[in-house]
Amino acid sequence: MINESELILNADGSIYHLNLLPEDLASTVITVGDPDRVAKVSKHFDRIELKKGKREFITHTGYLGNKRLTVISTGIGTDNIDIVLNELDALANIDFANRTVKSTLSSLDIVRIGTSGAVQQDVEMGTILASAYGIGLDALMNYYQGSYDGEEQALQAELAEYFSALNLKPYVAKAGASLLDRIAFDLPKGVTLTAPGFYAPQGRTVRSTNTIPNFIDLIKSFQYKDQRFTNLEMETAGIYALANMFGHQALSINAILASRVDGRFSSAPEEVVDKAIQLVLERI
Repeated sequence: MINESELILNADGSIYHLNLLPEDLASTVITVGDPDRVAKVSKHFDRIELKKGKREFITHTGYLGNKRLTVISTGIGTDNIDIVLNELDALANIDFANRTVKSTLSSLDIVRIGTSGAVQQDVEMGTILASAYGIGLDALMNYYQGSYDGEEQALQAELAEYFSALNLKPYVAKAGASLLDRIAFDLPKGVTLTAPGFYAPQGRTVRSTNTIPNFIDLIKSFQYKDQRFTNLEMETAGIYALANMFGHQALSINAILASRVDGRFSSAPEEVVDKAIQLVLERI
């Protein structure tokens, strides 16, 4: 039995942070960072059956045709992803009444629709890019015993060597193969770097002096076999690593809004994000 301090439930039986009951969750989940983006996804639903919220976690569940979908906001960063992925898995695979793991486990399909900045000249603003890999520079997976295949381990070893002078220890996680094939079959695919912050951890400087002043050039130059970094954001690697650990399928779809190479930002960011939303909903 899982004790009360490990699996915290609200007075109505819902899980602590997301404020959801198991029956509130569809088996296909779209995650977005911005709480305001939830309604921008669910407005395309034919019917919305549920709206709930707590803190930055806003959830709408409804139907697109006969397909039941949940869209949920995660907020920013892998610290929030830790909460969202653990609680989504608990909703799917824990018997709340008995506080025990179900004998038959369920696998969720989890699709992130997020914004990102390109770190290669040929990844143009306005591109909708699928992350084949997520590379985490955050510390999240130091606390979990993940399961990594040979390709992930080989890339991780190469990255550890590449970043060794900076004492960075990246973790590597793949996209869910079935979602990559179904949703991203004709999209450009890349290796997404997940940073633990927005400013210095992504090489930005406004009034700061950064410890890695050439960060964009450093990640732009990495090459291993046919792999290179394509874009930079704050959630993908954590989603992939935890989803793989729990046995779920996950895919990150990135709306490229900035070029970090030449310092430009999209003049029409909402149009690019809406394009990504509509593409995912058409294929999910």
